[in-house]
Amino acid sequence: EQLLDYCDVRPRQDDQGATLWPASPGGIESARVFLKECASSQQKILIVPDKDADGLDAGVIVHRTLTALGAAASSIDVHLVAKGNTIHDEEEREAMKKKNPKYIIVVDQGSSAGPEVIDDPAVKSLIIDHHLSDDFPKDALVVSACHYPPVATSSLLTYEICKDLRPDIAPLIGYMCAMGTHGDLGNTLKWAPPFPDMQDVFKTHTKKSINDAVSLLNAPRRTARFDVVSAWEALLAASSPKDILTNRRLLSARAEINEEVERQTHTAPKFSKDGKIAVFRINSAAQVHPVIATRWAGHLKSAKLEIVLVANSGYLPGKVNFSCRIARCARNRDPPVNIISSLKAVADLDTTDLVTRMGENFARGHKEASGGIIGIKEFEELMALMKVGEKSDPSSEGEKKTLKKTVQKSPQKNKLDGYFGKKS
Repeated sequence: EQLLDYCDVRPRQDDQGATLWPASPGGIESARVFLKECASSQQKILIVPDKDADGLDAGVIVHRTLTALGAAASSIDVHLVAKGNTIHDEEEREAMKKKNPKYIIVVDQGSSAGPEVIDDPAVKSLIIDHHLSDDFPKDALVVSACHYPPVATSSLLTYEICKDLRPDIAPLIGYMCAMGTHGDLGNTLKWAPPFPDMQDVFKTHTKKSINDAVSLLNAPRRTARFDVVSAWEALLAASSPKDILTNRRLLSARAEINEEVERQTHTAPKFSKDGKIAVFRINSAAQVHPVIATRWAGHLKSAKLEIVLVANSGYLPGKVNFSCRIARCARNRDPPVNIISSLKAVADLDTTDLVTRMGENFARGHKEASGGIIGIKEFEELMALMKVGEKSDPSSEGEKKTLKKTVQKSPQKNKLDGYFGKKS
């Protein structure tokens, strides 16, 4: 079956038939005005990027743009959120406030309801993101790609905002746009309209160097040490993807994660009673659950299977971090599989207060790649609602046997560099 390419979806159009992409024209223009104001103010600017390749590349695109517009590098600081936290956690808000910024630019995160980014009405905040949400921090200027298909990554959205602010900016940030976008959407992405023409980027920088750099940038945040700062510093110091490929800490982190993925990926799945969800349980201090979910999503096949869920009970104390991916065999289903809607539909079967107890960190992200961070008790209740491990209906027995054979045939050795670009 021929899978649709990511850019095959029809973009939104205005009343005159013009394409509306990658976000609302008003939001994009407001973000440009904000960045120019930041650069000319000579005040303290704080960039708050997410921890993955897409977020880090978007953050460095902002950094490069601000300096090209005249901001002093010494006036730009970065805040990297601690393991398991969000920008809304009080300790993060206090840490950001202590850096005394006048402008805050949050990239690839922050798309949820909350108070002001920090408790200071004089501070102006901009959020650039693509995660599905209609709720954002109070009083922040927001430009979001989530309702403008094909949904741009945060690095691509940031590139589109910044590339025309000065004639010399685009060549400085093009390869980071490519790295961040491949990080989220995979290295087989076809750059077709409305995505920009990146031929010049790929002539200057090989796709292999871009994709290898992505896997290295994503590795440190997956380790138990969670030293995202190593990836940020390597990217900020680089002038091309090749500069990243020899970084010893990033190479060490990638080797560590490859080994942990191989150790954890042998786990056998259990299935929801209806056969639509395959559940793998692991216990690891490393953030390997998204990688394993991506791996199995490309391997398991069944007429009923829709979602692969990998749950990690060892990443944060007292919590289960879980990642979901659409099974490759289900990508062209009609109607399309929507992980967020599916997870919420399961939770809504509860007759108590489970949805409230799970909180804001349940079923967030993207329709195609979602997950959550919830308490152990709440996760077990969710599994009970899915009827995971219960004997399936007679009509599903053939499906289960097919899946069992598929699992048994799974290759236990695999070169996983390509999986490090996948979203958590």
